[in-house]
Amino acid sequence: MRRDRAVVTAVAATLMLATAVARPAAADSMKTYTIYLSNNFNGNDWRQQMLHSAQIAATKPPLAGRVQLKIDNVETTTQAQINSLNNIMRERPDAILVDAGSGDALNPALERACKAGIVVVSFDQVVTADCAYKVSSNFDTMADNQALWMATVLHGKGKVLMDRGLAGAPVSAQLEAGFKSVLAKYPGIEIVGYFNGNYALGPEQAGVANLLAANPQVDGILSQAYGTGAIKALQDAGRKLVPITAAAFNGTAVVCLDLKTPCILGPNPPYLSAVAMRLAVDVLDGKPPASKTVLVETPLLTDEPVDATWVGTAKPQTIELGQTAFPDLPPGLSLPVTPDWVRITPAEALGK
Repeated sequence: MRRDRAVVTAVAATLMLATAVARPAAADSMKTYTIYLSNNFNGNDWRQQMLHSAQIAATKPPLAGRVQLKIDNVETTTQAQINSLNNIMRERPDAILVDAGSGDALNPALERACKAGIVVVSFDQVVTADCAYKVSSNFDTMADNQALWMATVLHGKGKVLMDRGLAGAPVSAQLEAGFKSVLAKYPGIEIVGYFNGNYALGPEQAGVANLLAANPQVDGILSQAYGTGAIKALQDAGRKLVPITAAAFNGTAVVCLDLKTPCILGPNPPYLSAVAMRLAVDVLDGKPPASKTVLVETPLLTDEPVDATWVGTAKPQTIELGQTAFPDLPPGLSLPVTPDWVRITPAEALGK
């Protein structure tokens, strides 16, 4: 079953963690908490931006003076992250934020942390441990709205290519399922080919190029990643530029505007780390959320606004240079760069 599209999913919060850490809000309103961020991978732009976002948010209101943030970057192995978590627990922090290398393998370590009274907040790549709070983007809503936009732009007719993302990745399957479920309502739209973009420019471009050679008519491309690889494949093949869905990277937004290519970009904001940190502080203050699972809905970005009955609460926003797209900043910058409750500048998100 697909997840509820509400911003906060209705999941029973009856586990002992909320009780164990609940304190009178007034007594702890100015207390400083030691919070560790456990990160299993640091090798791409998104992860770097995620770490910078947490660091900056900890220095600005409403979290300024409330958090002593410590970051532990580990090797990209599950065992390395387990060892790191065991070492962190020996320091007896108030909370641990986890961008996990495995949904299940970290559970025993995190459950020990919960039993020790440590608040655990899993974000981005979330774990399945019942005691952990979970913060992630609402990929169901994102996929639905991107496919709805595509169907609307194509007026319900056309031949499209679809990205299956990374083989075996749960989010990839989730996005593909969302695309398909919406397009199934439009019998005039035909999926004529699939490719695995692998969330990388090279595979995306190669996958689209191979399909273009076999399909003389392509009217749209549903990519899960950069989108610019698909655009380059169209250009190299001498084909017209067609509507494209993609992830919300700065370079993609700028290229779509420059080439006047209709695009809609789905954000998975790196500031999820800051959202997870604020949630941890709320729990420690005795103000836990109603649900253990928090789904963040961030407005999609588009250079081709359409009228549609959008799913969820966040309607698409128009891409604007200097506001939501920045020609003078790196293409790997993930958009948007800041939540509405704290101001993180693009330069800060890049660590400058």
